[in-house]
Order: sequence, then structure tokens, then C-alpha cells
Amino acid sequence: MARLLYVCVRPQEGAAAAEYESFRTGARLDPAGLDRLDLVRDRLPADAFDRWDGFFVGGSPFNVADPESTKTDTQRSVEADLERIAERAAHGETTALFTCYGIGVVTRMLGGTVSRAYPEDTGPVIVTLTADGERDALFGGLAGSFFALTAHKEGAGEPPPGALLLATNEGCPAQAYSVGDRLYATQFHPEPTPQAFTERMAVYRDDGYFDAGDYDAVAARVRAASVTEPVRLLRTFARRVAG
Repeated sequence: MARLLYVCVRPQEGAAAAEYESFRTGARLDPAGLDRLDLVRDRLPADAFDRWDGFFVGGSPFNVADPESTKTDTQRSVEADLERIAERAAHGETTALFTCYGIGVVTRMLGGTVSRAYPEDTGPVIVTLTADGERDALFGGLAGSFFALTAHKEGAGEPPPGALLLATNEGCPAQAYSVGDRLYATQFHPEPTPQAFTERMAVYRDDGYFDAGDYDAVAARVRAASVTEPVRLLRTFARRVAG
């Protein structure tokens, strides 16, 4: 059994399968090295923290900041299970890397504010490490500023209480943070190549992340971007979990 688990929170099965492959190949793991759990269709098992030592949490079209009255039972159960993982990692009882939608779940759980005030357009953005990020065991090996891929409708202006800001930019100030040395969260997507990101864009082209008629132009901008640094987080994370 793999020591690492990819946690899927995407209702679209094709996009979820592709995201799993992006995490697996980005972390340089063979198929036996990364298990997969679909929280949209299954609950987090009671023995999850005995079965796996680390968790990659993928993105989702869900939004944490949406009114609770508008959320489906599926979204509520997904968020409850993600909070279980985040709480264990925050207490140093497991290791987890939350991305995109996942950072919102963690921020809210820790008492921070997630809102629609910090969206970012679909495509490449420049992310800059803070001084704490430059010293961090996971982020410290990255370039001081780098391109990353984003597509989100919500975000946070600052990290939640108890978290250490590791990376930032003007559009969404809380781009990455840590809690202790076992819980990490990024607003940007560390896993996809530009080509994989454009294929994901095709799945969500009518979901309001960008004007559907602009798909070709946005995809061309994504393909032209040099996105080399974020995926290094996955490799370092996987090595840390492996000991």
C-alpha cells in the first residue's frame, strides 16, 4: 500500500483522473506509490491516518465562501472530511498539502476569512516567497519569484491565525502558508503542466472561470508560460513523507 494518498474533491470524474495523474507524475511516483480516494463519492475511512502517512488534496469547483444554505450535502461532507485531515496535520499527527479549494477549507477551519474579494483569473501569475518561505523546508528550494497556475473565485487576504505566510502576490495575498511543519496549503496549483491545465480548462470552460469564447487565447497564454517551480513542492513533499 502507498504511504501517500491523493484526495479527490472534483465531481467531474475525467478532471479528477487527470489531476491524480498530474500529482503522481509531478511527485515522480509510480502508480503503486500514490493511492486515490474520491471524497465526492466516498467518505474518508475511519482508519485513514493509520493507512496513509501523507495527503495531497486536489482542487474543486466548490467554493468554501458560498452560503451554507446553497451547498449540497456532498459538498458539506467533503469539507467535513477535509477538515479532519487538516486538523490532524495541524496537530502534527499526519502530513498534508492542500491546494486551491483546499486552502479555503483550512483557512476557515483555523478561524481565517475566505471571501470572493481575492479571485484570480485563469492562467499564469507571479508568486513571490516571503522571508519565512525562503527558510522553509518545503518552499526554501524554490526560486524567490516564479510563475504558477491559478483559477479560483475566492481567496484570503492573509493567512489564518497560527499560520506562517510562505508565498504571496498582489491578486491573492495568501498564496501559501504552513501550520507547524506538517500542514501546508497553496492557493495556486502546484501539480499541472501547462498542457494538463489547458485540458482541465476545457472541462470547466462554461463554469465562469473565464469567458468561454476566450478559451483559445487563455490556453495559448498558459502554454507559453514557464511553470517549473511549483511541481518541485510535490517532489520534496513526497520525499519527506517517505522519510
